[in-house]
Amino acid sequence: MVGESNQILGIGKRRGPAVVCIGGGTGLSTLLRGLRKVAPNITAIVTVTDDGGGSGVLRGELGMPPPGDIRNCLLALSNAEPTIERLLSYRFSSGNLKGQSFGNLFLAAINGISESFDKAVAKMGEVLSITGRVLPVTIEDIRLWAEFEDGRIVIGESMIATAKARKQSRIKRVGLAPGYANALPECVEAIKNADLIVLGPGSLYTSIIPNLLVDGVVDAIKGSDAVKLYICNVMTEPGETEGYSVFEHVWEIFGHAGGKIFDNCLVNSEPAPPTVLNKYKISGATPVHEDGEKVKKLDVKIIRAPIAADLSSLARHDPDKLAREVLRIFHEKAPTRTYE
Repeated sequence: MVGESNQILGIGKRRGPAVVCIGGGTGLSTLLRGLRKVAPNITAIVTVTDDGGGSGVLRGELGMPPPGDIRNCLLALSNAEPTIERLLSYRFSSGNLKGQSFGNLFLAAINGISESFDKAVAKMGEVLSITGRVLPVTIEDIRLWAEFEDGRIVIGESMIATAKARKQSRIKRVGLAPGYANALPECVEAIKNADLIVLGPGSLYTSIIPNLLVDGVVDAIKGSDAVKLYICNVMTEPGETEGYSVFEHVWEIFGHAGGKIFDNCLVNSEPAPPTVLNKYKISGATPVHEDGEKVKKLDVKIIRAPIAADLSSLARHDPDKLAREVLRIFHEKAPTRTYE
């Protein structure tokens, strides 16, 4: 029985399916934290458009890609001693370094002695003895811009939510400045060779879609014969997706990708209690409702599962529940697929 369970989860003598996770922010690191325990063959492809907070400071002063999302993904996959993880998660509370993460500084230092940012990320992965690997989607200097329905264009990821809240106008589309950037070749290769490609969870316009705007990513996804899955957020996000349904999330992804790039959409089926929802309502966040019939017209199957964490205080994904469900979906959709 144990052996059978391990086989379902991809554990044992076989290395397991090649899983490629695409995104950024807290959502991606949450998924990776769960997958690390059950799927050793992981490649995380991470957005590099962040220009706020400590990442923005290092980006401006050192001319390096933003390290924050990369650092979080590395820590999520880490097998290092807890003290090392705590050290790299530490944020300075005073002085010129107030608010800065030591992990960001550590990655910046490694970048200073490396020939390229992706090589620096790989070296930090070695230090942390991570499961799988983490790749920046590109090592080119890119910024995110957003066009709103009222015609305004805002440049800079950190400015988008602020601008949206100020004018109460929906985001029409996002793009990259400059308008063209090449994906890291290793990212394209990983997608082409994947058994399972997962997008999300994460901020729609600032964590997921930016990866799809980098040249080579969408073509690789469309050309891959992998099982393709999108994990929708539990709640809408103030400054990005107020009032959005599952359909609107999927529609926006397909619109920016220039067509359909996944067949399955995983949504949480476990409702949060009114006390928790009222807390979110204050900031303008609500549960993402399904609009199932509309999603069906996009030829996408909605898969419902209880993948939320303890809902007594926050409405968010549980890493372990999420990872188990993702692999269950993979084995259901590709029962005869072979891998090393």
